[in-house]
Amino acid sequence: MSTTEPLLQVRDLRVTFATERGPLRAVDGVSFELAAGEILGVVGESGAGKSVALQSVLGLLGGTAQVEGSVRLRGRELIGLPSAEMQALRGGDVAMVFQDPMTALTPVYSIGWQIVEQLRVHTELSRRAARARAIELLAAVGLPSPAAQFERFPHQLSGGMRQRAVIAMALSCQPALLIADEPTTALDVTVQAQILSLIDGLRRELGLAVVLITHDMGVVAEVADRVMVMYAGRVVERGSARELFEEAWHPYTWGLLGSIPPLEGPRPRRLPSIRGAPPSLQALPTGCAFAPRCGCSQARCTSTTPVLDGDGAHAAACFVAPGERAAARERCALMAPAT
Repeated sequence: MSTTEPLLQVRDLRVTFATERGPLRAVDGVSFELAAGEILGVVGESGAGKSVALQSVLGLLGGTAQVEGSVRLRGRELIGLPSAEMQALRGGDVAMVFQDPMTALTPVYSIGWQIVEQLRVHTELSRRAARARAIELLAAVGLPSPAAQFERFPHQLSGGMRQRAVIAMALSCQPALLIADEPTTALDVTVQAQILSLIDGLRRELGLAVVLITHDMGVVAEVADRVMVMYAGRVVERGSARELFEEAWHPYTWGLLGSIPPLEGPRPRRLPSIRGAPPSLQALPTGCAFAPRCGCSQARCTSTTPVLDGDGAHAAACFVAPGERAAARERCALMAPAT
């Protein structure tokens, strides 16, 4: 982490949706910081609150969501920012790469037209200069024959090419912060590796801060500097990527790491999996939300909610004592046997 003031500071972020069954707390007390040139990986199963937390940073949740807490970008508070100011911020200082590039692009306009439109809204470039800049961006993200791709429509590009075009659009106004929501979903492994390499190269070249939302621990291992693990709307562990992969502290993180195919040793016939399913956010169990699925659960886990506690930047919300973690990881029947 940089010693200067963080680019992004999130404090006690809470997001509640109004539903027919009553309030639904999708994000509960999330806090983190991000420095320029850093990649933060946010991981967890579907429904953990990853995308909702980051979409709230951009004010994309709509009127049914109540957002509380503090989100500061370069010291500027974004929660409660007037709609016009937030609109100017999106695509300018902050950009987002959405999970599905096909739905992120308008099908009736060419790729180039959409990039030019964004440049014209957020900069003072002429139409000719914006066109030249758009072609430069398409070349920068590795699209072949960028001038020809400029004229094409989304359906004329492959999934990997569309994702590159979305990244080019996101970077068009040189944002300080890029939020990438599952940018490699539905891409084959070769294209996935190219997209991850592209994001990593751009952050090194441009000093871009990146929040990478994913459920894939392999993706996190590839590019992230730090990792934040979310479960049922809360952060259950955070730390550097090296710390989490070498010595994770939370049983949920152990389960996620266990889903990665081993690089050495015998190949299992079946990968281990975390037993059970995530709880409904409208019917969370008392105490630790992960306790019903955890083989290390203790009596107090079902009555008291653990808080993040740890050694400096590395922290976990778990009652397993530091000296007992190694043994607990061995004995806890968290994952189904590989049969």
